Amino acid sequence: MTNGDIASMLAGAADEVEIGIAPYEAVIRGGRRRKARRWAVAAATALVLAGSSATLAVAGLPGGGGTVAPAATGSATPAPDLFTPARTTLATGTENGKEWRVAIDVWAAPRTEAQAAGQLEAMGEYGDAPAGTKPSELIGKRSYLVWLSSNLLRRWPPVLNPFGNDDTMSGTDLQTASIPFFDADPDGLERLVIGMVGKDVQQVTCNWKNGTATKVDRAPQNEDTSTDTPAIRSAEGSPVDWFVCLAPKGTEARSAEVTAVK
Repeated sequence: MTNGDIASMLAGAADEVEIGIAPYEAVIRGGRRRKARRWAVAAATALVLAGSSATLAVAGLPGGGGTVAPAATGSATPAPDLFTPARTTLATGTENGKEWRVAIDVWAAPRTEAQAAGQLEAMGEYGDAPAGTKPSELIGKRSYLVWLSSNLLRRWPPVLNPFGNDDTMSGTDLQTASIPFFDADPDGLERLVIGMVGKDVQQVTCNWKNGTATKVDRAPQNEDTSTDTPAIRSAEGSPVDWFVCLAPKGTEARSAEVTAVK
């Protein structure tokens, strides 16, 4: 069929169309109700066109394949699980023939006091609920709890630290805590250092009181936690990154500092 044949058919079809009187009263009654919907439809259409305009432009032209790219579809972001923590292993090792592990639980931010109360109860079931915490302290904040275990027995009571909405770290910002590695350490030496740093930090140095030091580099992306290899790691749900370093036997932590930034 030629272009001329198609034009004749369209003209004939147009002659047969009956155009009646526009239903003005109905249009006026529904005008305000439809206006918001039209804006929404127009915005959605613009997004589809922006994603596939090149294909749409040639679809109806002579020589075009007649194929229109399907509109891109996106899935809605799922609601966070308030009652199950995102757990990440930060470090593992062996001491006196016993395996040990440091892990972090990150809990999503509840929005209401009822959600916070339910989350606090769930924390208790996981062994993560510090004594004296009130539900109101959790509202609008992600919380992290770090713990040390050996042979599947928790040895260090978890410490709650709520993340505020604007809690970020950058440059050489660093926060650390040092604790005795196990109760069996003589004189309660604080051998274990756990710290958090910003996303651009590439190396941290832990200094020990015997004059030695341990350098902790950023782990390669998606690398599994390796026994006896300390590293700076991301933790699921955490806005900051984490590191763990362990002092040699007979000494303890003196200081920690950021020694390389991207």
